[in-house]
Amino acid sequence: MPPQQHEQEQDHLLPLLADDREERAYDPTEKVVVIGLDDGDLDNLSTAPPFSWKKLWLFTGPGFLMSIAFLDPGNLEGDLQSGAIAGYSLLWLLLWATAVGLLVQLLSARLGVATGRHLAELCREEYPSWARMVLWVMAELALIGSDIQEVIGSAIAIKILSNGILPLWSGVVITALDCFIFLFLENYGVRKLEAVFAVLIATMALSFAWMFGETKPSGSELLIGILVPKLSSKTIQQAVGVVGCIIMPHNVFLHSALVQSRDIDNNKKGRVQEALRYYSIESTLALVVSFMINLFVTTVFAKGFYGTEQANNIGLVNAGQYLQEKYGGGLFPILYIWGIGLLAAGQSSTITGTYAGQFIMGGFLNLRLKKWLRALITRSCAIVPTIIVALVFDTSEDMLDVLNEWLNVLQSVQIPFALIPLLYLVSQEHIMGTFKIGPVLKVCLIIALFYILL
Repeated sequence: MPPQQHEQEQDHLLPLLADDREERAYDPTEKVVVIGLDDGDLDNLSTAPPFSWKKLWLFTGPGFLMSIAFLDPGNLEGDLQSGAIAGYSLLWLLLWATAVGLLVQLLSARLGVATGRHLAELCREEYPSWARMVLWVMAELALIGSDIQEVIGSAIAIKILSNGILPLWSGVVITALDCFIFLFLENYGVRKLEAVFAVLIATMALSFAWMFGETKPSGSELLIGILVPKLSSKTIQQAVGVVGCIIMPHNVFLHSALVQSRDIDNNKKGRVQEALRYYSIESTLALVVSFMINLFVTTVFAKGFYGTEQANNIGLVNAGQYLQEKYGGGLFPILYIWGIGLLAAGQSSTITGTYAGQFIMGGFLNLRLKKWLRALITRSCAIVPTIIVALVFDTSEDMLDVLNEWLNVLQSVQIPFALIPLLYLVSQEHIMGTFKIGPVLKVCLIIALFYILL
């Protein structure tokens, strides 16, 4: 091929390719600068600078984006079915699954901060070709399963809020356009995007707290459900669904990339320690909020439908109607409160799903594509099967709810394909340096995960 023709073809490809030779979670110009606040000459120290509320505020964001995976429509489906079928008896599992989920997410953040790489990138670098391809396929399957639930949840909310005028498939199409909203928001910077997600989380919290106040669940039964472990053969599937809802495989990949949105010099031990401290605080706060929201949903349906004939038939599609029949309209109909909360959950989680898909595909395959093209590819992988699901199940509410329930179980099956690489990588000194985890913590995490998965 003549050199001139070769150069012309390269120029033609440049608009689609990113500038860096390797895929990176964030460009240097996109990162939030956090050094320089009340630091003095602390850059030269090997310990973390003193605590600063200003810095905590600047580090706040990635944990709340991560927490949205704990609040997606798949979670709400698991919550309401858990409450309706098992009553308050699985609240202890929700609490411990959230606690273990927090530990996993903190390890994910630790990996991203200490190495400057996210989990998908490190899997590409550290594993042989066949292993990383298996991990990539499993991560994509988990993401597609989660995305189906998220998009369908948004579509159901749109159908509720439009009084049934918009069918399920049209809601799927509307929700599919969120990747372009995501790209639009990204142009205004990371902090603006995080602010939008904060509004969506607040909307969920207010909606489901309102429902909690309207239905007035039993405080004593709630407390017993949290403190006393109880599991029967009749609630095994709901228990597995709760775990699958809380510990989301794609979220492990996502958080290790999100923490790189802050400009951290990972060659300085003090800076890494500082970042890990602030990320630990904000991630804990974010998951406390997510636990409370999940608790609200579970107890509302436990109060209203546990032990009733509707318990085995209730799901995302008909939950609002059942609530309306049970508790009536009131000042603001509970059907629409449910719809607003579900829409906020669906929209926020589909956008973070697009985010996670970009990091997973880009990290495993080292695709140096422009963000709009990566988002389009990622969204297409999930939207095509989702539209098929919407068209097939639009007239069958029961089948759609059963599908959602089994998709939660699928997430549980996929968990080891994200956690085993994470635990392996964070325990390797040549990857983590002084920030590797010790064998005691590793064994404790494996035992806790084994206990939760059983």
